[in-house]
Amino acid sequence: MKYDDIVLPDTPVCHAAREVAARYLTPALMNHSIRSYLFAAAHGQANGIAFDAELLYVAAILHDMGLTPEFDSHSVPFEEAGGHLAWAVTAGAGWPQERRARAAEVIVRHMRDEVPVDRDPEGHLLELSTAMDITGRGVDDLPPDVRDEVLRRHPRLELPKEFADCMTEQGTRKPSSAAGAFLRAGALDRIAANPLDRL
Repeated sequence: MKYDDIVLPDTPVCHAAREVAARYLTPALMNHSIRSYLFAAAHGQANGIAFDAELLYVAAILHDMGLTPEFDSHSVPFEEAGGHLAWAVTAGAGWPQERRARAAEVIVRHMRDEVPVDRDPEGHLLELSTAMDITGRGVDDLPPDVRDEVLRRHPRLELPKEFADCMTEQGTRKPSSAAGAFLRAGALDRIAANPLDRL
């Protein structure tokens, strides 16, 4: 498999999601969101996992919007805030309610330890790809040529420090959230040891 084999959905809602994300995310978080889709799609295609590319793309691009000052929530975890935003963006694109709810659900589930592929292939792929990009978990399952080309086109910049700072702030302020559990499980050490930052 090569980089050019990755399915890139080209629909109005994908363009809208990317425009929204680019307006509010830092360059490091924007690249992380793009890599999350590319790693997810590459893994799905290489392993015969059927997935909805448009749904996965929108969820991947918007999954960290709850970390931005403009969309951070004092009352819900950042992934839930991102899910609400995805619901609104996809409503504006004319998606039916069930599909909007799926976009929000995939974003919320990306912070779980595991999402069953048979019950939610898009949620499974986004959880897997975000873990690959943030902590390096499972990154050896990616074709090396695809991994290297994704990193070349969408560099990591200051993602390790920036994401660690975001998780520390979220987990401290919302200790009962998934970010709080992420911190207590030693995620900062795993972020610092991510093999992607040594390539």
